[in-house]
Amino acid sequence: MDDDTTTTGHTWLLMITIFPIIIIIIATMMIARARTIPPKPPKTRRPNNQPPPVAEGAPVVGVLPAILTTSLQTVIRDQHSKLGSVFTLSSFGIKVTFLVGPKVSAHFFHGTESEISIADVYKITVPIFGKGVGYDVDNDTRNEQHRFFAETLRPAKLRSHVGLMVREVEEYFAKWSERGTVDLKQEIDSVLMRIASRCLLGKEVRDHMHGEVSSLLHDLIGGLHLVSMFFPHLPTPAHRRRDRARARLEEIFSGIAMSRKSSGRAGDDMLQALMDSRYRDGRATTEAEVTGLLVALLFAGHHTSSTVTAWTAARLLRHAEWLRAATEEQGRIMHVTIDYDALLRMDVLHRSVKEALRLHPVTPMILRRARRAFAVRTEEGDEYEIPEGRMLASPLVVNNMLPGVYRDPDAFDPDRFAAGREEDRAGGELAYTSFGAGKHACMGEGYAYLQIKVILSHLLRNFELELVSPFPETEDMISMRPKGEVMVRYNRRLLQQCT
Repeated sequence: MDDDTTTTGHTWLLMITIFPIIIIIIATMMIARARTIPPKPPKTRRPNNQPPPVAEGAPVVGVLPAILTTSLQTVIRDQHSKLGSVFTLSSFGIKVTFLVGPKVSAHFFHGTESEISIADVYKITVPIFGKGVGYDVDNDTRNEQHRFFAETLRPAKLRSHVGLMVREVEEYFAKWSERGTVDLKQEIDSVLMRIASRCLLGKEVRDHMHGEVSSLLHDLIGGLHLVSMFFPHLPTPAHRRRDRARARLEEIFSGIAMSRKSSGRAGDDMLQALMDSRYRDGRATTEAEVTGLLVALLFAGHHTSSTVTAWTAARLLRHAEWLRAATEEQGRIMHVTIDYDALLRMDVLHRSVKEALRLHPVTPMILRRARRAFAVRTEEGDEYEIPEGRMLASPLVVNNMLPGVYRDPDAFDPDRFAAGREEDRAGGELAYTSFGAGKHACMGEGYAYLQIKVILSHLLRNFELELVSPFPETEDMISMRPKGEVMVRYNRRLLQQCT
């Protein structure tokens, strides 16, 4: 390494190390200053066509001190209470307008890409997914690539994957002893990677490269931090590992694709489906595109399913009545082979997963950018003009907890989604958006539920489980995973119930 490169690396390291300290000092000063400012009179009704109200904050840094000393979720809740369902947070000249609740979110979720853009926000994923796919291509091409996913995730295809999922889960947990204590979060990560290797990547990866691909995916996910949101190409150690992992994954998947083409052997997996996909003009997908689309699917699917499975397990183990209800449900269908139809009948388990996802969304908020100005009328009766170019946020961490939508929102209560109550439907089309909604609803929702229910069903049928570590906190406002270990004590049931 030459001197210039070393100096550059040290400069970046110095900036990354010192910047948080500077922010904390500024935050402390601003909090002390805020205590001397008298409270302002109550908010008065604004005239029509005004910009949304901006949260009060310190000069330049805006609301950042409050976020650092409390949390982003707390700040959003406080400003929602003070300013209403549409407001703006500002820091260092960056303004983000928050749309809280279903009544102000229709245009956010249903606007066209020319009006409400998703691509402008998620360019940060290009170093992860690669060039030529996702948010590196125009909207028409991206829609065609989404069609490739939709065709391979249709119910008929999902049915064929269930048997493979069940087999991987049974083989994995067969290695557990009669009793023991494990980090369930780590165990879930491992079994989901086995499912992904078999159902998405193919037999070659599952049989010969599972360990390497798992490690590469870990490095890929590890390359997404808060700094990545603003500086995705900053030469940090995590970004370097991300780039090396991305290059190696392309080498692996391209090699498998070429081997299949030369031998004439096809696989029954997502890799083969993407290899066989064609654009509307007849063009075949390239090996680089197949790799990028697979990485996108792995990145989104594995992270989401792992996070939700861990939170659902933790919630069930904390709430004995729901653990008992979910286990008894398994007993009612224990004579049935676990197939696609059996998974659909697991209503208590399904609602438990959905409720865990409401309380613990995998992302704190959904972001968009307004490419055109638009007006929005709030629940309070005010009408605001959202300017062109403004960053927009739909905060799941607040939307999912609105008392006007959900009764006793802090409680874990899967019955809120039961027939006859259905709080998410009663609250309107956009009351529950943990899997997105509108034009960008997650097409992998069905696949995620299948994976999660296969794993939890097997655990409930075959083991008595007890959470022995404290109920986890949330890791951070980027990943939203359970923080630390989720230690569970297990005892294998006397009679194997999984067929």
